[in-house]
Amino acid sequence: MAGEKPQEIEKLENGTAPEPEIKYSGWKAMPYVIGNETFEKLGTIGTSANLLVYLTTVFHLNSVAAATLLNVFNGTTNLTPLLGAFLSDTYLGRYVTLGFASVSSLLGMFVLTLTAAISKLHPPQCDKSQKCVGPSSGQLAVLFCSFLLLIIGAGGIRPCNLAFGADQFNPYTESGRKGINSFFNWYYFTFTTAMMISSTIIIYIQSNISWALGLAIPTFLMFFSCAFFFLGTRLYVKVKPEGSPFTDIAQVLAVAVKKRGLKQPDDPKTSLFNPPHLSSLVTKLPYSDQFKFLDKAAIITPVDEIKPDGHAANPWRLCSLQQVEQVKCLVRIIPIWATGIILHISIIQETTFIVFQALQADRHFGKSKFEIPAASFNVFAMLALTIWIPIYDRIVLPWLRRITGKEGGFTLLQRMGIGIFLSIVAMVVSGLVEERRRSYAIHRPTLGVVSSSGAISSLSSFWLVPQLVILGFAEAFNVIGQVEFYYKQFPENMRSIAGGLLFCGLACANYLSGFMVTIVHRTTGHNGRDNWLASDLNKARLDYFYYLIALIGVIDLMVFIVLARWYRYKGLEDRSETAMEKTKSEHSPI
Repeated sequence: MAGEKPQEIEKLENGTAPEPEIKYSGWKAMPYVIGNETFEKLGTIGTSANLLVYLTTVFHLNSVAAATLLNVFNGTTNLTPLLGAFLSDTYLGRYVTLGFASVSSLLGMFVLTLTAAISKLHPPQCDKSQKCVGPSSGQLAVLFCSFLLLIIGAGGIRPCNLAFGADQFNPYTESGRKGINSFFNWYYFTFTTAMMISSTIIIYIQSNISWALGLAIPTFLMFFSCAFFFLGTRLYVKVKPEGSPFTDIAQVLAVAVKKRGLKQPDDPKTSLFNPPHLSSLVTKLPYSDQFKFLDKAAIITPVDEIKPDGHAANPWRLCSLQQVEQVKCLVRIIPIWATGIILHISIIQETTFIVFQALQADRHFGKSKFEIPAASFNVFAMLALTIWIPIYDRIVLPWLRRITGKEGGFTLLQRMGIGIFLSIVAMVVSGLVEERRRSYAIHRPTLGVVSSSGAISSLSSFWLVPQLVILGFAEAFNVIGQVEFYYKQFPENMRSIAGGLLFCGLACANYLSGFMVTIVHRTTGHNGRDNWLASDLNKARLDYFYYLIALIGVIDLMVFIVLARWYRYKGLEDRSETAMEKTKSEHSPI
């Protein structure tokens, strides 16, 4: 937190060199970090959400080609953060990666704006007979260039910005740790606020006023994002990379396999190879008794050579206990990460089938003629999340701290479990509402209007709001909990990779959701039965699909509870008594 004392200079374990003094700016750096994030999301998210319309109306791509191109763009955007995280943690550091990625996103938005503003960079308008000319190879090349720059930008920004912001707080003081906890909440608050503004105002300008203006505004916002980031340079704590963590992982796995025939030592804490810990970045990890087969990588044999400085001459023949414990951290985290994929499948429904439900429900606001756009209903989930975060951080969290004695109110795994439970409730509510909407459409008089999909139910579309609000709360508990969990439980030299792991989960959830839809669509609707996912929801059984997701969610929750009780929070040989006390409190089950 701002004004806290710098971390004391301490001697390394070998007693030869002091660590460099680190001056944490805490909240002083947050206007620049969060400003960079907010303007970046304002600039890119709304544009990304509306790209399908842009490709079909301005570039005259058919719907299949546009959807395919957009799926490739979105999928690549969610996967490149892993590459960006690797480069950040291994070679560049988070500051350099974020700076480079922000500039790349700015250039990508600028080139995309040019495709709308300059007539030669997009196809001409359709003639009166609605005959449209497709884009030339040169026009597509410029468009793809903008996409490439945006993908590079997302690959660097998404895994690094959250970890970089948390780096600004001193993790060895109570005020610093509280600052990190609040930062995660406020980071997500600004994130969702930016999404709401971008998904409404900017999309409206693009679709109804001018594409050139609608793309120029996000470009200017992206310029402000870059400016905010570089203005705070003198305040930032810039963590330097310490080499590839993947090399350490490969060494531990390879050596453990080579030495698999060795007998496990009776006292691993004292028998395993444990050289002096020289890193100023990565915290020393104590021995843990899980995954003991990995311990064999640190067993010293007569052929293993030790250098005069106490380290192994050949790390591909002998690994340190620190390396082994870092791999154990990853092995514990991955199963927990996998349980979050099912929750993301529930959240994905708010941007797909809930839109179709809204299209076949009464979307009028009261008795007025104004109809709420079907695609705008997901704003209710964002709104619930945005309202809840400051209430939780300022009112609920202090109360929970007094009750539970934990800095986060709940443990990280408890928060994630609550989110999974709420996602199940949301899917059950979604199924009940869909049953009611379908019943109204079939058995009660409709509005006398038929959409392109089918008859409009007389049930108000505002019945969809409760399930969206619950999904917003589920996201607030689980997704924010996931982000904080990965940041705190990953080894410090892999925190950018931790930031990219969430987006990897989103990508997996999108692929798995698409697979589920395909399977359900192909296996239902035979022998005169209703197809669960028919285009006309009045002839479908979408409620069964929601119940199916809820059932999978129940199984996922049970698996999560088992994994949470089995999980060991990362142990720390820490630098302060308060940090040690916190570590002990977090070692309780779940």
